[in-house]
Amino acid sequence: MHGIRRSIVLGSVAALAGIWPLAAQSPSYEQLQTFSGLLSQIRLNYVEPVSTEQLVRAAIAGMLRSLDPHSRFVPRDQNDRFLAWEAGRLAGTGIMLEDEDDGIRVEAVLKESPAARAGILPGDQVLALNDTLVVGSTARELQVRLIGDRGTRVRLQLARGPRLQADTLTVTVRNEILRPRSIATARQLVPGVGYIRLQGFQAQAGKEVHDAAGHVLSGLRLRRLILDLRGNPGGELQAAVDVASEFLPRGTVVCRTEGRRQDTDHEYATTGDGPFANVPLAVLIDEHTASAAEVLAGALQDHDRAVILGRRSFGKALVQRLFEVPPAGDAVWLTVGYVRTPSGRLIQRRFRGVGAEQYYAAAGRAGASEDTLTAYRTDGGRTVRGGGGIRPDSTLPAPAAPPLWWTAAAESSFDHTVADSVAPTLASDAASRAAWLDASAEWRTRLLLPLLDRVRSRLRVTAALDSAQAIEMAEVLAARAAEVRWSTDFGEEFRLHNDPDVRTALAWFDRETGSRPTPPR
Repeated sequence: MHGIRRSIVLGSVAALAGIWPLAAQSPSYEQLQTFSGLLSQIRLNYVEPVSTEQLVRAAIAGMLRSLDPHSRFVPRDQNDRFLAWEAGRLAGTGIMLEDEDDGIRVEAVLKESPAARAGILPGDQVLALNDTLVVGSTARELQVRLIGDRGTRVRLQLARGPRLQADTLTVTVRNEILRPRSIATARQLVPGVGYIRLQGFQAQAGKEVHDAAGHVLSGLRLRRLILDLRGNPGGELQAAVDVASEFLPRGTVVCRTEGRRQDTDHEYATTGDGPFANVPLAVLIDEHTASAAEVLAGALQDHDRAVILGRRSFGKALVQRLFEVPPAGDAVWLTVGYVRTPSGRLIQRRFRGVGAEQYYAAAGRAGASEDTLTAYRTDGGRTVRGGGGIRPDSTLPAPAAPPLWWTAAAESSFDHTVADSVAPTLASDAASRAAWLDASAEWRTRLLLPLLDRVRSRLRVTAALDSAQAIEMAEVLAARAAEVRWSTDFGEEFRLHNDPDVRTALAWFDRETGSRPTPPR
């Protein structure tokens, strides 16, 4: 996940020495002697030559893994290359990666990125890059290797599904210039209801939301807003506070951070009266909503400011700071604290005594049962509980998982071939366009069945679908056809119109007859 941080702190040699005192005959000094002795024995006697740098970096990685799943070492060359990507000087695939004990997993996929078009999904495990196994690499190292000049291609071998029953697939992804933006979509859904989808929390997220909300709600007599945080891996903590400030009154607590050092303890509150503080608000979350996105959802829930709909969020909210590691200018992102919601709930899920694979596999689930025993109260007196992540006020069914062959079909452009051939046959008038929004029977006969025939003949697979998968796949194909026949904007309108979570959010507004949605008690 993107590390939540209050500030970037560059540690000095003295600061690091203060963490590990080297007083003569101290237990720490004896342990360092043991490490040094082992390092020497390996260098002199191991069956193959091995460099000191390789051993020390492996020891650093193991040391950080023993702390928590998110602390990480960053070599200087990797950091420089990553900064070049963030500045738009290098191209990327749109994949965000995370370390696990048994490898590297896809944490998030940016909307409309090359990776999204190739069918790569959050949760996919990366096995190889350009036919080279990634065993021994870190997520950060692999993330940097995925960055390149615009137009270059990378080939990824992925595993999808349970560890012991995972299927493998290979996809080729083209690098494109991807300028990080917090907002993926902002539009009016139906008269009186705006929609904003946040895909991250970059430094300017507050301003982006301010401008987008002002635009989609401009001139509306009845103003209501859906804020979509699904799939949002987080980002800057201050950015989450800035976004919350758009919807809450001045002086409202957004979160608190706490750690061993006093300078980690901090209370974040809004500094101005939110211009949209009285706009009824519904927030969508899921198991891939993490970090700063969870902080925002938790604050809005604790203050009874919005109804939270969807599925329990990931359960990750750690304060991390960047410390320089002399002498080469390398650095380490180190966890120094936790984040609590205004009511006192701990967002972070337990990781002590839990393997990284179990930790990530439990995304969207409550933590240890004893963590959920303590009851907290919202401003309105509702009971909310901790246990890891933010539990929605109303839990919605998860979407059907696409079958493995779907990614192979997407990479081969079978989905585009079928949808693009049907698109020109659709009438261009407004009535036909509106009818296409709900023409599920037509999607199936004209799009899904021809695709299944093509996949079965070309990929030599059975391409079986259950009913939920069939609906999902038909909608994906129909959205592509809508995009090609009418416009990209109408393709987005189609997707939102047929999104069951969005429809539920709209129903909440309808039930409340335009007033602020009231979470269930």
